[in-house]
Amino acid sequence: MEGSHPPGEAVRTPQNQSSTVNYGQKIAYMNPTQRRHFVAMTGEFVGTTLFLWFAFSGAQVINTIVPVQNPSEAVQALQVMFLALTFGFSLMVNVWVFYRISGGLFNPAVTLALVISGALPWARGACLFVPQMLGGMVAAALVSAMFPGPMSVATTLSHDTSVVQGLFIEMFLTALLVITILMLAVEKSKTTFIAPVGIGLALFVAHLSGVYFTGASLNPTRSFGPHVATRSFPGHHWIYWLGPVLGACIASGFYRFIKFLLYEEANPNQDAAHKSESEYARMLQMTETNVTDNSMSV
Repeated sequence: MEGSHPPGEAVRTPQNQSSTVNYGQKIAYMNPTQRRHFVAMTGEFVGTTLFLWFAFSGAQVINTIVPVQNPSEAVQALQVMFLALTFGFSLMVNVWVFYRISGGLFNPAVTLALVISGALPWARGACLFVPQMLGGMVAAALVSAMFPGPMSVATTLSHDTSVVQGLFIEMFLTALLVITILMLAVEKSKTTFIAPVGIGLALFVAHLSGVYFTGASLNPTRSFGPHVATRSFPGHHWIYWLGPVLGACIASGFYRFIKFLLYEEANPNQDAAHKSESEYARMLQMTETNVTDNSMSV
C-alpha cells in the first residue's frame, strides 16, 4: 500500500535522512586512528570508574561496619572474604562489559604488560594511562562524597609488614593477575569469551592472600585515587607503583618466553572439543612432520 512502512520501523523523512547523512559525514571526516583511540579512552575511563566505584563502595561498607580497633579473628576473616569478593566480582563484571570497547584493562600495570608482551601498541597503551588514572580519582571522589563517615578504602601496610615485604607481595599478586589475563584473554581459545570470570577470580585469590598485609592493590590507580581523595600519601606509597610494575614485567616476560618456545606443542590439543578432533590434529601434526623430514632428506 502506498505510504505504508513495516511496523516498528521509523518513518524516514527528509529531515531525519539529512541528519543521518550529516552525522555519517562527520564520522567519516574523523581520523580513524584518532577515533579508535578516543573510543578506547572513553571506555577505559568509564570502565575504570565503575569498577573502582563498586569496589571502593564495598570496601567502605565493610570497613565502616567492622570496628577499627581490636576486631575478633572471625570478623577479620569475614572482612578479608568480603573485600576479595567485592573487588573480584566488580572486576569480572566490568571487564565483561567493556572488553569489546577498550579491552577492559582498568590498570596501568596490566596495560604495561600488554605493551611489553606485544598485544597492545605503545601508542594505545599511552592513550589509556590517563583515563585509567582519572577513573581511579573520580571513583574515589564519588565514594568519598556519597558515603557518610571518613573514607577508609586506601591501601596501606599492616603494622607488622615491612616495606620490602609489601613490595614483593604486590609484585607476586600482580604477576598472578597479569599472567591470567595474558593466557585467558590475549591467547585466543574456545574459552576466551569467559576470560572475565578467570580474571575476576584471579583478583579474588590475590585479595585473599594479600589484602590483610598490603591492601592488595595490584593497580597503581586503585591506590592513587583514594590518597588523592583524602589528600594523604603514606611514605611507602611508591610500592603500589613499583610492585605492580615489577609483577607486570615478570608475567609478560614469562609469557614471551613460553611463546618463543612454542608452548602449544608441549601439551597440544587442549582446546579440542571431541576426541576425534584431537586425533585429527595429532594426525595432521604427524603428516606435517613427515613432509618436513622428507623435504630435508631430498
